[in-house]
Amino acid sequence: MKKELGMFGELELSKKVCQGLAAMGFEEPSPIQSQTIPLVLEGHDVIGQAQTGTGKTAAFGIPTIEKIKDGRHVQALILTPTRELAIQVSEELSKIGKFTRTKALPVYGGQSIDRQIRALKAGVHVVIGTPGRLLDHIRRQTIKLDRVHTLILDEADEMLDMGFIEDIETIMSNIPIESRQTLLFSATMPTEIANLAKKYMKSPQKVTISREQLTVPLIDQCYYETREKLNGLCRVMDMEEIGRTIIFGRTKKGVDDLVASLQARGYLVDGLHGDLSQMQRDRVMKRFRERKLDILVATDVAARGIDIDDITHVINYDIPQDHESYVHRIGRTGRAGRQGTAITFIEPREYRQLKLIERLAKTRILRKQLPSSADVLERQREMIKERLVKTLERQRLDAYHSIIADLLDDYDPAEIAAAALKLHLEGFKENPVEEPTTNIDLENTGARPGMVRLFINAGKAQRIRPEDIVRTIASEADIPGNIIGLINIYDKFTFVEVPKDTAERVLSVMHKNTIKGYKINVEPAKRR
Repeated sequence: MKKELGMFGELELSKKVCQGLAAMGFEEPSPIQSQTIPLVLEGHDVIGQAQTGTGKTAAFGIPTIEKIKDGRHVQALILTPTRELAIQVSEELSKIGKFTRTKALPVYGGQSIDRQIRALKAGVHVVIGTPGRLLDHIRRQTIKLDRVHTLILDEADEMLDMGFIEDIETIMSNIPIESRQTLLFSATMPTEIANLAKKYMKSPQKVTISREQLTVPLIDQCYYETREKLNGLCRVMDMEEIGRTIIFGRTKKGVDDLVASLQARGYLVDGLHGDLSQMQRDRVMKRFRERKLDILVATDVAARGIDIDDITHVINYDIPQDHESYVHRIGRTGRAGRQGTAITFIEPREYRQLKLIERLAKTRILRKQLPSSADVLERQREMIKERLVKTLERQRLDAYHSIIADLLDDYDPAEIAAAALKLHLEGFKENPVEEPTTNIDLENTGARPGMVRLFINAGKAQRIRPEDIVRTIASEADIPGNIIGLINIYDKFTFVEVPKDTAERVLSVMHKNTIKGYKINVEPAKRR
């Protein structure tokens, strides 16, 4: 039966595949798609050199779905370096093939192999898997690859880095070479990958998408130079209108420390690194996809295979080791025609490294000035005003008019509005803390403009951490943790900066209070 045809940009595809692409919101093919799809449909082996974020999954997924025929046998096999990427590729192929009833199955370690065996017996058209688990199925003879006509290696350089090349060759030896079409996609092309292509591919056509197409013009790139990166990060995030954000750290410990510090400041954040169990990793990714987390902090290795389209910001908390890592990181934002922002934090000694990255990546990274704490507070006030205006414009306030009318005889309208705002932001307190009436000198504490520096008589000897300071002050003084400034912890004492307009309240509630069970004294610091 002849397929009904439709158009995807300039590409002629089956009508059902076009319906699937339309349902996904795809209107025009990306450069790698427009170059790769015709070659694959003509039967050529293809080597695609492209970074994350260029649309390579659909570049091999669309023609793969087009070539699926009736039957319950495996017709296409896709190898991926990680289970996350296997799942994401499977989900995308299922969407593309929604109206063709193509069945795609991800197979990977960490999931019950019996469940996978039952699914394979029921019949699937496309298998997407990690090399280790695919070898398990081959040894158990629970997967039949003798009728596979399309083999795809996705992120081949990542599989090389993870030591999978021998496994890949073993898997390839189980697929008949005469009828096999092989597609290989890789961000870089090291010698081992080139040799693999030479050995197993038949006169491959090469498609290369340049790095410039990835990084500009949809990604705004900037950097901030500071010795206090945590404080700077919080200020920038409070000023920026961030959506889903990935922050990159260099080490596992660095990721854990940053997550703890950000959680203590009230951000919805969790971390991803190699020491997490598969169950923990899945739980974190599920929360991030479901928008229960705003921020994901990850190492480069742990972030492999993360493929989420609507990342608004990528933040390099630690500078990448080279320009390729930089391009790979920031390619996770600015996708599918959306605007993205890439922010890098450097210390003064890292300036030369940043300039080298900028030159080799052939891009422009603009220097920006860190916002002050006063800027952040002003931004928060503006946000409150904006929300109030939107609430007023939406009307639907009739239910509250009678309450206000009852109060107008005794109170000024401005005071009623201020009290309502305070009640919403701070909640009701039966026994509010009395603000101190004594005049305390908060002008000469050695703090930055708009801030007051406080002295606390506890430090490393009491195992005090920055998150302990933030959590205690934020909860006791009822202020947002993210407005607390610079924290310096020494052996027997600590300095912490708080905004000037909250300083007296912090002093009042924290003096003679406790942190981690240790009774403390808090007072304005002496000028440095």
